[in-house]
Amino acid sequence: MERSGAQSYVYAKASGILARSFIGHRASSLFAPRSLAELWSLVLKTEVPAVPEMLLAKQLEEEAGANFISEYKRLLDMYDKPDEVAILLLRYFDYSNLKSLGAAAAMGQAERPSLRNIAPYNILNYDAWPSIKKITAFSPLSWYDKEPEISEQQFLDAKIDRQFVSDLWNAAERLGVFERESVEKLILKKYAMQNVAWTLRLKVFYKMSPDEILEHIMFLDSSKKKDDLLAHDAIEILEKNPEHYEDWAGWKYAKFLNAHEEGSIWTIDPGWVEDAARKELFAESNRLFHSQPFTPVVLVSWFFMKLNELNNIRAAVEALRLNVEAESAMEAAGIR
Repeated sequence: MERSGAQSYVYAKASGILARSFIGHRASSLFAPRSLAELWSLVLKTEVPAVPEMLLAKQLEEEAGANFISEYKRLLDMYDKPDEVAILLLRYFDYSNLKSLGAAAAMGQAERPSLRNIAPYNILNYDAWPSIKKITAFSPLSWYDKEPEISEQQFLDAKIDRQFVSDLWNAAERLGVFERESVEKLILKKYAMQNVAWTLRLKVFYKMSPDEILEHIMFLDSSKKKDDLLAHDAIEILEKNPEHYEDWAGWKYAKFLNAHEEGSIWTIDPGWVEDAARKELFAESNRLFHSQPFTPVVLVSWFFMKLNELNNIRAAVEALRLNVEAESAMEAAGIR
């Protein structure tokens, strides 16, 4: 389809999908079902398989993920030549799959783990399992060329994440000036705050020093300067005391802080900050989706909103599987 026609169709189709999605105010309805079978019917609207509950939970998550990918591929397929950044977003699942494959290889697992299928957009040769080297050959991830040791997994997973964000950013920079600004804004809002949230968790829960935390932060530039677009918000809080509200009162993201009462003991809540940031990312994605139709921004913002839905579905599945109360599960998922 020629580009202007494809853009019009994609915006209309993507709008219809979002209207039926479990995002925004509709996300809470995921936590109403009292059983996995009810949740399956709500989310997938197909016959519930007659399998044990553990398998049903796994199957539900896999089907929800497959539906997300299928919907996104149908939108991509409307273009004769989709924007590179839109394809890179889909390859998020390739990068994630490689982490699963690495974990399975490290454990000496003979059977290939369950993967997200994004064919024909995949860059990895999954048929080459169990050879990691052959799976990644001729791809941007070819540096991952051996079965890892268990002790290497965390480092390699972090390197995969850093490369995905870097590749996504580079693809965004090749867009036209108008589209690039909005797409880059969304990418920074998502991953800069992810850096901040990770930094807070390492400070509060793991008591890591600033130097230790620096090793876990994502940078856009390999020079790792303090003003790095992706890292500087996280670097800025390395020396802040998580138990001194005064240190945070003038912070750029002070509106994301958990409540503070004068004279009471206070500690910053990483989960609260992360939830607030996730809501703002959703609101910004939704705003840009509707304010910039017929541009590459539509697919980027749509992808981020639907990824949020997938996380909500996963949280609802886990809540039922572990018998967690709906209200607690929603709070844990950032649906307050």
